[in-house]
This record gives sequence, C-alpha cells and structure tokens, in this order.
Amino acid sequence: MSDKLFSLTLLSAQLVNSPSLPFVPLQKFRSPIALPPSRIIDLTMAQTSVSPPPLRPSKANTHKYKVALCQLLVSPDREENIARARSRIEAAADAGAMLIVMPEIWSCPYSLEILASYAEDIDGGVSPSISMLSEVAAARKITIVGGSIPEKASGKVFNTCCVIGPDGQILAKHRKLHLFEIDIPGDIKLKESDTFTGGQEPTVVDTDVGRIGIGICHDIRFPELAMLYRSRGAHLICYPSAFNMSTGELLWDLMQKSRAIDNQLFVATCSPARDPNAESDYMIWGHSSLIGPFGEVLAAAGHEEATVIGEIDLSMILSTRENLPLGMQRRRDLYRWVDVQRRGESASDGARGVEGEDALVSDTVL
Repeated sequence: MSDKLFSLTLLSAQLVNSPSLPFVPLQKFRSPIALPPSRIIDLTMAQTSVSPPPLRPSKANTHKYKVALCQLLVSPDREENIARARSRIEAAADAGAMLIVMPEIWSCPYSLEILASYAEDIDGGVSPSISMLSEVAAARKITIVGGSIPEKASGKVFNTCCVIGPDGQILAKHRKLHLFEIDIPGDIKLKESDTFTGGQEPTVVDTDVGRIGIGICHDIRFPELAMLYRSRGAHLICYPSAFNMSTGELLWDLMQKSRAIDNQLFVATCSPARDPNAESDYMIWGHSSLIGPFGEVLAAAGHEEATVIGEIDLSMILSTRENLPLGMQRRRDLYRWVDVQRRGESASDGARGVEGEDALVSDTVL
C-alpha cells in the first residue's frame, strides 16, 4: 500500500475574516448582520502518480476539486441562520471550493418540539433557506449539497436535503429515509417519527463535479444504501448529519470510515457546530469530516463553528480498487443484494420480483 495514499499536505490554516454580509433579498429578512471571524482550514491531498480513473465524467471533466464542509452554529433565529450560512458559503467559494456541503437542520435548532414550526414549502416556492442556496450557487457558479431543513408537503413534515447546481436550480431532493430512534435510560430518548415522515427514494445526482449519493444522518447507519450508491456510479456520498454526544463519541468516526472503506469511495459528513449554551436537550457532536476511499481522514473539524476544505482526487478511487480489488473478490455464488427498481426501469436478465416490484441483482462495479 503506497504511503502516498495517506499523505496530506497542509496548504493553509488561517483565519479568514468574513465581511459584513450584504442584504439577502428574501422574504421577511431584516438588515444584514456582521459575523465573527470564520476559521477556514484548507487540507488537500498530495499528488499521486496514478492515472485518472474511468469514472463517470463530471460536466467540467474535473478529476480533482475542493469540497468545503460548513459546520455552522445554529440559533433560533432563522433569518440569522440563513445570513450566517450565506456568508460561510461565499467565503468557502472564495477559497476555491467547487462543492459546498451544509449541515443537517441548519436553518433552525434541532428540537423535535419546534421543527414543524420552521418547516418550509420547497415545492411551493416558499422556502427562504433554499432560495438563498439557489441565489449564492448561481452567483458563485458552485454546487451545493444543502444540508437539510424541515420541509412541509402534503400535510407532512420531512427532513429534506436539496442539491443545487451552478445555475441555481434544484438538481435533486432527498428526504431522509431512515428516521432515528434511540432510548438510552438516563441518557437520551428521541423518536424522529413523532415529527418527521420518512422519504421513499434513494438519491443519486449528477453534478458538475461528478455523481454523488445523498443520505441524511441516520441513513449512514445502513450499509445497503451506500452499496446501492456505489453500484449506481457515485464517487462521493454526502451525509449531512447531527449526531448527538452519545452516538457521536461511539459511532461517528467509525460509521464514516466504514461506508468509505466498504465501498472504496469518498464520504463527506457535515454537522452543525456544538452550542454549549443551547436550550435544547439534544447536544450536537460536530466533527464534520471528509474521508477517503482507504478510510483516510482528509479534512476534519472539531466541535466549534468552522469551515474545513479538503481535496477530492478521483484517481484515488481507481488506485484503491486496483490495490484491493473487492469487486472481483465478492462471492456472488454465496450471497447477493438486490437493487429494487422504483421508476419503471426494466429489470436485467435473471431478475426476480421483490414484494411485487421488479428487482435486479446489482453486480455493477464502478
């Protein structure tokens, strides 16, 4: 195994002063606010001698690009949160990031009792949070994985992530598939299904930087979803997340590395920052991270508000899969998994029905 796979070059670690924000032309916004300095750390991979892999090409034919993880401090004031997010995104774009990843539930505090009151009508066009993301993506010609916000639709509330392209249009919308439930006596008790309705579709989206799979927080706990995303050609899976202190300490780092290593691709997570003064009983773990296909940590934040920038080099996927050819070593004579077709595609030869739907054995290797 080449040491180059793990070599990291710290190009810069500096304080970037965010200027006072311009007025954001969205409904019900107050005057702009001045934000404190934002710590932006730029971590990039050292070059390797491996040729670029035959991945699904990005529109820009880019095999290396910078991704920024904006770990935001969240307050009860949605207007302030939107303005703060815009400032951080613009600063990351100025630092060269082509892809920006936002946290889970960044427009309001993560508290089940109040989330419904912050829900926005994305399909109806009444969503100040998504409007801001669209405006800044189009202005800076970047792609944004918009973390997640509470979405109201058809009388229900969803935990929803929108992916915005450089033209400001929504490329995809992912509703959290797996709703979190935990009950640890004397520690934490929470049931997301008391507030949210679960989504019904996995999300793989083609962007200017390549094909990306989307999950939200608890979705990372289910390896089948990540396997599906690899089989559909994703080079990166983004998981906007808000792990709590208990699950964060035990599982956060492990889950990210597991999904990356098992599928030999990149994993990016983005969390809100931890607020020790928050009134909510749900305390955020933080530690947004970018993980490489061999499980290497390419960029990571602490628990405080910060933006970390790392480089994704698609040639690392090819070299990893050449060094350790898991796709060729799988025992498909002993086990297999099924990719259920939900959009009317015809199943491949040998497919069998699953609960009345077409299915196919997913042997696709990127």
